[in-house]
Amino acid sequence: MNHLTPVDAKAFGKVGVLYGGRSAERDVSIMSGNGVLKALQSKGVDAHLFDTGVRTLAELAAEKFDRVFIALHGRFGEDGSLQGALELLGIPYTGSGVMASSVGMDKITTKIVWLAAGLPTPRYAVLSAAAVAGSDLDAVAADLGLPLIVKPPHEGSTIGITKVSAANEFKAAFDIAAALDDTVLAEEFVTGREFTVAMLGSGANARPLPVVEIVAPQGNYDYQNKYFTDDTQYFCPAVLPEALTQEMQRLAVLAYRAIGCEGWGRVDFLLRESDQKPFLLEVNTSPGMTGHSLVPMAARAEGISYEDLCVEILRTARLKMKG
Repeated sequence: MNHLTPVDAKAFGKVGVLYGGRSAERDVSIMSGNGVLKALQSKGVDAHLFDTGVRTLAELAAEKFDRVFIALHGRFGEDGSLQGALELLGIPYTGSGVMASSVGMDKITTKIVWLAAGLPTPRYAVLSAAAVAGSDLDAVAADLGLPLIVKPPHEGSTIGITKVSAANEFKAAFDIAAALDDTVLAEEFVTGREFTVAMLGSGANARPLPVVEIVAPQGNYDYQNKYFTDDTQYFCPAVLPEALTQEMQRLAVLAYRAIGCEGWGRVDFLLRESDQKPFLLEVNTSPGMTGHSLVPMAARAEGISYEDLCVEILRTARLKMKG
């Protein structure tokens, strides 16, 4: 059922679609931005692309946008830095504010917040170059068990992630992640199915969209299988017992609110095979909006077109800091 509020496209004024950027996810952001631009323009919105990877904040201010749609992914777009600049410039923007964006981009801090809120997430260890030099990898492997997952905590789209199946693979996996981040996250490997829950709204009005199940080739939902192949299968709504669907959506709302997210986002899960227990993996505060992306897919299952979804997200654009 479509729950969207009718809007006057002209009331949005001049809209900037911020895309591109400087992160490792630039190519995906370019696809997202072009999709959002086309959707907004089709609805009569005066929308314009603005590539933050090649243009300056001074140029952004000079454009005199009335509001912006953030279609950036990863560092310098999804991590709170851009959100802070927009607050200073006084330009209302989509998605989460400075703090929630920063926390959501940091997988370690996200876990700390979720665990403090009593929410389930896989066990983990934080690794540094000093710890690795001290041969702590064996102790971490013994504690978390093998296989385990090694990832840079400030990257998205599975960039820099390695599955470690044997102890002698751990150091190489650490080096891959450490090339992208100062600290490295080692995480317990949860065997099971992969799901995501898209979110719309804020605070008490935050609501989940239908659950999506992701079935990737050989269970490898990597960068290539996310964006550039048609081999990955998606099931939306996911085929689950109703009680489990409701539990996953309930946890998604709690996880989203715990981080302080608003506007829209996506919460990723693993469902442990042995006992059907869901575990929270991460929250995305500026998810993809490409042809393969999961938020538009979940919206469609609820009768919301891609174009209407973009307008709804744009409608929620605002400045988050009280001045």
